[in-house]
Parts: sequence; C-alpha cells; structure tokens
Amino acid sequence: MSKSIVAVLKTTPDTVLDDYQRLAEMAAMSGALDKSATTILKDNISWHFPFPAANTTPWQMEGAILALRESGCSDITCVQNKTVVTDAFKGEDLNNYVPIFKRYRIPVLFNFKEEDMKWVTYKPKAKMHVLDMIYPEGITIPDYFFGKNIVHLPTVKCHIYTTTTGAMKNAFGGLLNTKRHYTHSWIHKTLVDLLSIQREIHSGIFAMMDGTTAGNGPGPRTMYPVVKDYILASADQVAIDAVAAKMMGFDPLSIEYIRVAHEDRLGVGDVRDIEIVGADISNESWRFHVGNNGVSLFGNLAWFGPLRGMQKLFFRTPMVHAFIFGSEAYHDYYRWPLKDKRVFEEWKVNTHWGRLFQAYEKGEVHTPIPA
Repeated sequence: MSKSIVAVLKTTPDTVLDDYQRLAEMAAMSGALDKSATTILKDNISWHFPFPAANTTPWQMEGAILALRESGCSDITCVQNKTVVTDAFKGEDLNNYVPIFKRYRIPVLFNFKEEDMKWVTYKPKAKMHVLDMIYPEGITIPDYFFGKNIVHLPTVKCHIYTTTTGAMKNAFGGLLNTKRHYTHSWIHKTLVDLLSIQREIHSGIFAMMDGTTAGNGPGPRTMYPVVKDYILASADQVAIDAVAAKMMGFDPLSIEYIRVAHEDRLGVGDVRDIEIVGADISNESWRFHVGNNGVSLFGNLAWFGPLRGMQKLFFRTPMVHAFIFGSEAYHDYYRWPLKDKRVFEEWKVNTHWGRLFQAYEKGEVHTPIPA
C-alpha cells in the first residue's frame, strides 16, 4: 500500500486562515477534488452549543472555503444534518457559521428537508460489513450527494463509542438518516461501510481537521478542552484519523474502525506508512483518555453490554422517545447551564482561540473575499 499524505501545521489565531490554505496545498487538495463538480462542505456539529472542540470552528469553516476557492473549486454548498440531540439551525448560529455563509454566498442545505434532497435506496458495489444487516429493508442515502465532492470538517476529539472521532465518523450524520442509532452496536464497521459508499458516490473526498482546541474525555460533547494549536488535512480519511489518534496518544491500529478500514485498503491506518508533512509530530502523544460522563454508562450497557438484547424494545419502539428526552435533558438542561457553559465562557476569556471566537461573534474578522 502506497503512502498517503497527511499535512499537519502549528497555527495561531493571526495566521490560521492563511495556514488552512497552505495546509490544503500541502495535502494536495487540488488533485483530490473534481473542480467541475459541486463541493459539499460537511461540518461537524456534535452539540449545537458552542462547546470548544465539539464542533467545526468558524475559522476552520472559513479557511476551508478560502482553500477551496484558491484550488479552483468555486461551486460550494454546505449540508447540515440533525441528530436526536442536536439542532442544526441553532448549531450553525451559535457556532458563528451563518455570517460566513452570507459573506461567501454559500448555500446551506439540510438533509432532513425534502425540498433540499430526498433519501433514495442505494445498493453499494462493495461488500458491506454490517449496514445491509442493520437495514434489511435497504440502505438509503441523500440523492444530493451523488457525483459531488465532499470536504469533511471534523475536530480532534475523543468519542465514548469509537475512542476517537474524525473524518470517517463525520460521514455518519450526512449519509445516514435519523435511525442511525440502530448502528451503534456495530459503529466501527458502520464507519468502514460508509467510507466504502463515499468512495463510490463522491467525485472527490478531502478532510480538514481542527485541533486548535482538542477534546479530551467523554466526547463528542462533554469533554475537557485542551489548547493544542494544530490543524490537519488529507485526502485519505483513514490516514488523517490515524494521525490524529496518534497525536491524542492512542495506538491507531488498536481502534477498530481505523484497523478495519486499513485492512480493507480504504486508506492507510499505520502511521509508519503515512507521509506526514509540515510540523514534526514525532513527539506528540497527549495521553488523552475517554472515560465516561454518567449517561455513557447506560449507552455502553445498551449497545455493547448485557442490555444489548433489549435494543429493539429500547430503540425501535416508542420507548426510544424516553431515551431521546433523557439525553436532551442531560446535555441541554443539566450539563450546559450548570457546567459546560462556564467551561466555554472561561475558554473564551482565557485562551487565544476563545478570543478569536469572540471576534467571530462580534463580526470583527474581515478577510478579503477572493474573486
């Protein structure tokens, strides 16, 4: 298997937009995407509240748009999805994407609005590990995604079910509908199946990952933000996730979704076979750990533990609404007002990335718009 390129840069708030454009060039974005095709920006809103490391940053969004235009990709849209615990409209507003979309005239579409796109049955050419078993009635994906480039915008963070989460997991919300919680017991192989599907339907795939503030602990929401000042990019979704995992302190090939994708030759998961350009990260190992946040204990019991046999009762009957309400109550009415909002406010005041976020809130970031 030939080496894949992952570009990594140390950055600062003063240089981050230029650095994202340089990063894209180093990772050969131009060669990975079809310039004649529409490019979908797939941001990551893990929590509609602007918790650091949980969501695509506004400078990541703006940097990606600038890099795409510089590379010759001028037809750009953004596609949003919702989950049972996130509100896409609140998320794009609170995370300061809306002014960026307006400034660069980026249309925003929603995969849950029928007037924007329809869900169609798709039979993958690749052999599926689990998706055809999980969805025996047929795998459905948005018709809008066919024949278009996609640029994923994940962050560097941990995840309670997949250890780390990044480019491969970012396809989850866009390509699967609101029944995607059916996949959680087989989440690792689901991500591998989704990468196979992406390689079949997209004209090009690229990822730009923000680790300016990284997320340690029980992600993708309730984490401990740690300022790291790194950004990453690659056309290889497996490789960029492997490098991010290595930087966080994990053995990438011990993480099932990375290992299986590597074995299936969908990308390179062995860091020794990845060409890392830009910053020297040989000594980066942050000793991150996942842990749990209380609610994740039940999830582990239901998806992977002794309650696994009761999933149909829990999640494929009206009982699912009780669990959705419980998750919403925990995150939005307990964690955010009583703990995580304070963490966010302290990050805004005490870190250079928090102060840049404030500048986006106030509309004080002004970048020349390329022709």
